[in-house]
Amino acid sequence: MDDEKQGNGRPKRGGERRVSPPLDEVGLRDLALHYAARFATTRLKLLRYLARKLKERGWAGDQPAPLEALADRLAELGYVNDAVFAAMKSRAMAARGLGHRRVTEQLHAAGVGEADRGEAPDEQAALATALAFARRKRLGPFARERSDDPAARQKALAAMLRAGHAMGVARAILAARSVAEAEALIAGD
Repeated sequence: MDDEKQGNGRPKRGGERRVSPPLDEVGLRDLALHYAARFATTRLKLLRYLARKLKERGWAGDQPAPLEALADRLAELGYVNDAVFAAMKSRAMAARGLGHRRVTEQLHAAGVGEADRGEAPDEQAALATALAFARRKRLGPFARERSDDPAARQKALAAMLRAGHAMGVARAILAARSVAEAEALIAGD
């Protein structure tokens, strides 16, 4: 009983881990389908995942592993769609208050091309996103206590910039003396 495996592939007690057999075309396809079904992904992220699995398990086929063809086929079938991934990821990150620059960096890292990334938000949308970030992080007019300390202002500005907001947008929100003044920036008052 000591050598039996748990359902997660780990040994129950002190035994050695079971070694998976090398991948073949069917196994590779099944891995790709399983990954695409579980996670919203891009073509590049799928290729990285499959390459990692090939490195871990090896390849049993006579020809090189058809990674590119498999990724192309899943994209053709609609299981992997960089534009849809970019739109979904952009909305989710904007809802968290992250700026366009940060969103663009994340999409680039995920392998989304410029054509699929979408357009930069207009000034009002950028202000609204930055305002949501300031509210969530309690920066500027949303802080519990208003501080005129230059170090505190610098720290808040740095947080806004790390979140991907433009310098002008971050300064405008942090300069607001009240929540109403900050919210008026969106309306353009």
